[in-house]
Amino acid sequence: MNLLPVHLQGGNSTSTMKADQELQVIVQQGKEPNPTAKDQENSFIRSQKEVSHSNTYKRWLRVTVYTFFVISGQSVATILGRLYYDNGGNSKWLATVVQLVGFPVLLPYYFLSIKTHTTTTHRDGKTTSPRNRVLVYIVLGLLVGADCYLYSIGLLYLPVSTYSLICASQLAFNAFFSYFLNSQKLTPIILNSIFLLTISSTLLAFNNEESSATKVTKGQYVKGFICTVGASAGYGLVLSLQQLAFLKVLKKQTFTEVMDMIIYVSLVASCVSLVGLFASGEWKSLSSEMENYKRGKVSYVMNLVWTAVTWQVFSIGGTGLIFELSSLFSNAISVLGLPVVPILAVIIFHDKMNGLKVISMIIAIWGFTSYVYQHYLDDKKLKKSHGIKTKESPEPPEAEEGSSGQSN
Repeated sequence: MNLLPVHLQGGNSTSTMKADQELQVIVQQGKEPNPTAKDQENSFIRSQKEVSHSNTYKRWLRVTVYTFFVISGQSVATILGRLYYDNGGNSKWLATVVQLVGFPVLLPYYFLSIKTHTTTTHRDGKTTSPRNRVLVYIVLGLLVGADCYLYSIGLLYLPVSTYSLICASQLAFNAFFSYFLNSQKLTPIILNSIFLLTISSTLLAFNNEESSATKVTKGQYVKGFICTVGASAGYGLVLSLQQLAFLKVLKKQTFTEVMDMIIYVSLVASCVSLVGLFASGEWKSLSSEMENYKRGKVSYVMNLVWTAVTWQVFSIGGTGLIFELSSLFSNAISVLGLPVVPILAVIIFHDKMNGLKVISMIIAIWGFTSYVYQHYLDDKKLKKSHGIKTKESPEPPEAEEGSSGQSN
């Protein structure tokens, strides 16, 4: 306000130039609010994008870790389970128990990590009643216990490579159950994946062979095949029911809910398997089994301990993938480990990799790749839709700026 009278009073060019410069400052200051508002809006949009990208990276980092847990845990646990049988182990119920009783090793991780996982997604304003929560854990626990027992029978009577290839059918079963329980869309690509995986498992029904370490009759081979297919169907059902429980019954998705699902379901399933162990009378032969174990008592105990631990690693990964994406994706990742176990079985157990197995493996990998490609298309479509929203969001501030400029 004081600069304008100085400019009018001055008679030299220097004072005039200074006054002009000061007037330019005043004019620029008068126009400053609009660019500042726009800069703030752009800064806000950039910060939102950065937060969104950061959350996306963190999410896919978790997905990568869970994927590693699933593949490594499943592969190592399956190999250890076969080593148990090949070195003198005979108890199907004990093999079932060790798949389930390792859940206490998760408790330290659970209590240490619970403070850093506080995000909750509520499906509605209601909380789950304790009765419904207990019912979910009991039903899933019973199914998991029965499922693990069927897997134990299949692993006893089938070569580990054949067993692993049959397990690929669980993706087809999971897609079937997810269609009815989780409203999973069955696109032509996913249907192609299901068809290929079904054919892959069906081919192995005609592959009657003997394990290198254990002589298996034709009847035992058929029994192992049926039990493994039944276990794969049961596992697909359990994954779909877990996802349904998260969405419809528990009504929220948190780290705590994921860990509770693992721990309490494993607790119920462990009780079921222990009841089976004592009811069947197999517990009476465990001491002699340990005495006669080919690799010694220490190796016997370590095999059981690490089998229990690795199955829990697999459980964390599988349940975590259900939490982050879907049960079908979780199952697809477990199928991704399909080539790992047969290759290790050929190296460790000298299983025969005949032509029928090779064809079955190629078809199974093809089926898995089809599913992954569908997920890639879905993810690309989702990113594209988010990109459209991002481009449209700055338009309202620009319109406001134009109107304010016209008024000035």
